Amino acid sequence: MKLLSFKHQGRETWGAVVGDGVVDLGKAYPQHTTLQDYIASGDYLRAAQHVEGLAIAAKLAEITYLPVITRSEKIICAVRNYMDHHQEVLAAGMHRELSEFPPIFLRVWRSQTAHDAPIVRPKVSETLDWEGELAVIIGKGGRDIPESEAYKHVAGYSCYNDGSVREWQFHAKQIASGKNFESTGGFGPWMVTADEIEPGRALKLETRLNGEVVQSSHTGHMIFNIPQLIAYSSTIFTLSPGDVIATGTPAGVGWSKKPPRFMKPGDVCEVEIEGIGVLRNPIVQQE
Repeated sequence: MKLLSFKHQGRETWGAVVGDGVVDLGKAYPQHTTLQDYIASGDYLRAAQHVEGLAIAAKLAEITYLPVITRSEKIICAVRNYMDHHQEVLAAGMHRELSEFPPIFLRVWRSQTAHDAPIVRPKVSETLDWEGELAVIIGKGGRDIPESEAYKHVAGYSCYNDGSVREWQFHAKQIASGKNFESTGGFGPWMVTADEIEPGRALKLETRLNGEVVQSSHTGHMIFNIPQLIAYSSTIFTLSPGDVIATGTPAGVGWSKKPPRFMKPGDVCEVEIEGIGVLRNPIVQQE
């Protein structure tokens, strides 16, 4: 099942994709005000049953997409989590050793934007880079989750573009400042529920800029896999339903190219992940 947050006729709601349309589950089940609430209740496990008998509320072409989870408590992002990306970082002159533990940082929810919505290049930078990633949405919360139990805590998966404002990322040894400019992280178009993707399955990931493939890999190349990321993160925080883990990007980012290449106003960036779909964002300049 594909679940999403969207806006239609001036109203924010959430629902399920059926063919080329959406069923408004937010209207049918008003006790759950957001998709995050629905996930927290555990009712999403019965989403296929909840859709039965309900009419299509709108065509996909008629809605305004919202970030899949509109206000996650935590957006946890993995750093250099593909070996090929780690190697390209080294080749570009940044000498960092592989970590024994997953390097992570946090995004704020306002840094995200939806499918078909603009990624905004900030006034202060011309080094806005792409990073296509698999996003994991937490369904069942918990603390100190063992790796062996981790997949039981996954509600589903989505596409993510962890847009990076590079020179701000390099202002200090921590990188969060370059990762939290408003509307720089694409998230969508929807969440595919975990029952549709076999745990541990390697999913092809491709990022395209104006139709040109700039990243091509698969999620089996992660250094720290999904159970490891969940176990490590839940040792630090209590994971909550609707939390997001962006699992890192493969090689092919613009910063490492010679000469470097970055997203600019008028560009269109797409992240496609096998079994999930295509996240598409036009690039605009901050006003």
